Amino acid sequence: MKNFALLGASGFVAPRHLKAIKNTGNELIAALDPFDSVGIIDSYFPKANFFVEPERFDRFLEKRKYEDELKLDYLSICTPNYLHDAHIRMALRRGADAICEKPLVLNPWNIDALEKIEQESGQKVWNVLQLRVHPSIITLKQKVDAAGKDKIFDVDLTYITSRGKWYYSSWKGKEEKSGGIATNIGVHFYDMLAWVFGGVKKNTVHLHTHDRASGYLEFEKARVRWFLSINEDVLPEEVKSKEQRTYRSIKLEGEEVEFSTGFTDLHTRVYEGILSGKGYGLSEARTAIEIVHEVRTQKPIGLKGDYHPFASKKLTDHPFGQV
Repeated sequence: MKNFALLGASGFVAPRHLKAIKNTGNELIAALDPFDSVGIIDSYFPKANFFVEPERFDRFLEKRKYEDELKLDYLSICTPNYLHDAHIRMALRRGADAICEKPLVLNPWNIDALEKIEQESGQKVWNVLQLRVHPSIITLKQKVDAAGKDKIFDVDLTYITSRGKWYYSSWKGKEEKSGGIATNIGVHFYDMLAWVFGGVKKNTVHLHTHDRASGYLEFEKARVRWFLSINEDVLPEEVKSKEQRTYRSIKLEGEEVEFSTGFTDLHTRVYEGILSGKGYGLSEARTAIEIVHEVRTQKPIGLKGDYHPFASKKLTDHPFGQV
């Protein structure tokens, strides 16, 4: 049994980590979050110590280490994107491996620095890249790998996850903290695309606003048109008619890749890989971070060339305004 601590216990993704720690037969000894509405912990680890102040959290771990000879093995990080780099460093200094949600960091050079700290500390940094263990995505990769080496696939990726007024008041609506639309809701898709289709050859941005982004990515084995948005106005009419607020689609050569289900236990599978030493580390995280950084810093070229059809939808203002 390994000892875990968790940062960001009140966040949206924290229950998936709590469940994964429990399902893999391990123990949560402490959790931290400035927001104290964390009753979800009772469903998994009611005896875990909880803190709202990082100083007291750190003191607790220090005391347990020296007074009880209790070693912290892993620190799970579910905090806002801009804090990931600092919290990974905290884990490594504490002598624990870091298990961090995506995006691992916001900039490629942050990975360079973490590689040095990882080597000095002897600890590992693991990234949660759960689409790599999704059964449908594994099947897709097998299909691509089995194709001839000269085969180039045409792919359309569309992801719309509607967000309300709260989004722009939170850290997620601030580019300097979230990395913007492409980073905040798209980084795991870019990782999946690179994992399935190989290295990046071209990265073009057609459109990038506060509520949507679209572009063209060319990989070794695919030409990908992509579109991401948090604005419900751009949902397909058939989705709106069902009063659904999320739309995911991957079309390979015009045929839909079904991956709308199968997400329930992906974090547990990721944890199982990490615990067996076969997780995804800094090197695996790099390509997606480089992609989102380029998307964030490029000047969009407009609707030129091979752009995603959703990119031409009328650009109305988001009802809650741009930040």
